Amino acid sequence: MSPTRAVPNMMPDYEVRLLLNPTAVLSPEHEVTATVLSTFEMPPTVTKLNVQFLDKSSKELYAADWSARIRKIENEDNFELTYKKRYAVTGGDIEAALLVANNDGFNAGNAKYEAQVEWGYQKQTLSVSRKKTVADSGKTGMDLPGTSNSRKMLIDNAPNKFDNWRSNKWGTDTLAVSRIFGPILVRRSAGSWNEMPLYLEIWPLLDLQGTGIEYMVEVSFKTKNHKTALTEKTNLTAYLQSKGWFLAKDSLKASVIMERY
Repeated sequence: MSPTRAVPNMMPDYEVRLLLNPTAVLSPEHEVTATVLSTFEMPPTVTKLNVQFLDKSSKELYAADWSARIRKIENEDNFELTYKKRYAVTGGDIEAALLVANNDGFNAGNAKYEAQVEWGYQKQTLSVSRKKTVADSGKTGMDLPGTSNSRKMLIDNAPNKFDNWRSNKWGTDTLAVSRIFGPILVRRSAGSWNEMPLYLEIWPLLDLQGTGIEYMVEVSFKTKNHKTALTEKTNLTAYLQSKGWFLAKDSLKASVIMERY
């Protein structure tokens, strides 16, 4: 008998995410300046996205490197549910993170899960996510469901790997006593960078005091190719720096949201 072959690791794509200095790229009305829009061939129209996470106040999902998110995109009829598991990438060793995920049962055989390396200024994170859609029967525009409906939606659609992560029904039991972190109404502009689609998002987030709004501005592009991701991250960073637009920090939206909401 031939030895059983281990199932290969997942093949990730790459999303490069870089922060822009809000004071340099936003107008006093917190809109992207005409200069930035024209530089990246972005029309003045934006797409709105409404986003919220659910977790216990003690952040049990987040502490286990999981997140459960509900998102509504403007002019779309469905709510988008995402269950995401994060793995730290240490010293750029993506294969090591993919191997850890494989040992957890996330491998090339899991067609329903997507692997992505989220590549920030200095930090890389491997995320493995499962997306579901739920029809917005009420056609509520951009509104997201309240706590009880959000819990029900995420519980009813919870994938087994998430639900039984630590113990049987761990995920849904946690969601049953969860609360909303958010919602955050994001504005997205679409343009291009070196013939690749480039997105610019403005995230109005509660400030540390919880009394005002702080704007996080992020540009991102996706590629299936590691070399392209590395090259174009370097090129885009240098370009943004030359314009005085770059913010030399990692974009840690989820951790900011979990901390402040």
